[in-house]
Amino acid sequence: MWPFGKSTVDRIKDAFKAQSLLAPLNLDVRVDGGTAYVSGSVPTDKYAGLVLAVASGINGVKTVDTSGLVPVTQTPVAQAPKAPTPQAAPAAPTPSVQAGTPVQASQTTPAPTPTAGAYDDNQGDEMVAQAVAAHNKIAKGVYNAIKSNGELKDDPIDVMQSGSSIILSGAVDSEHELHLAAQLARSIDGVEAVDASGLKVTGGVKELAKEKDAGGDTVYTVKSGDNLSSIALKYFGDANKYRDIAHYNNISNPDLIQVGQQIRIPG
Repeated sequence: MWPFGKSTVDRIKDAFKAQSLLAPLNLDVRVDGGTAYVSGSVPTDKYAGLVLAVASGINGVKTVDTSGLVPVTQTPVAQAPKAPTPQAAPAAPTPSVQAGTPVQASQTTPAPTPTAGAYDDNQGDEMVAQAVAAHNKIAKGVYNAIKSNGELKDDPIDVMQSGSSIILSGAVDSEHELHLAAQLARSIDGVEAVDASGLKVTGGVKELAKEKDAGGDTVYTVKSGDNLSSIALKYFGDANKYRDIAHYNNISNPDLIQVGQQIRIPG
């Protein structure tokens, strides 16, 4: 479960997948020191605002760097078909004109000029602008409401948006805080549904999630009586996850850890 066991990079990518305009883009994400660096190809430069709005709803993301986004022109202009090169017609015999015979003027009907059709992406930019506005109103409204609440502000909660629905994931200290977070989300204008199934109750989560390193990992200092199984149980709710912690910290012998040793918890 997040906040432990799922990296900030993966959580940002989950948020992108929940947004229909960003889901197909497969953007690259790197996180360093609270800054999310997002790169990849986007249809237009308008997408940078949407990337910023979506990534900002992830807990622990302080700033979003979109300088790595490369707009790709997607305004194909339909080329008018070229008219075939006229072939020289065989010379017609010159009719003999007798005196007094009226001569008809040759009437040439001009070929119709083909109209070049163009795909206008103004509508696409308008869709992105509407998505940004909706995200800033709904998801950002929920995120701000949670962060300004005295009971919830220090809980590691991600806010994602899919259409007009809000998806909450992370952890809270109690059932009361879980219901409070869902209630606050529903109170924001424009929210039609709230999915809080990804929000878990973990006692003492505020303290567990407090110490982070530059990569967004929690750093735990080993205390007397600790072992990797007890640490795994504390953070993951599963003592058998001790192998994951050992692998993540390059600990060759999981039975040998020292008091005062700092251990990174993924995510």
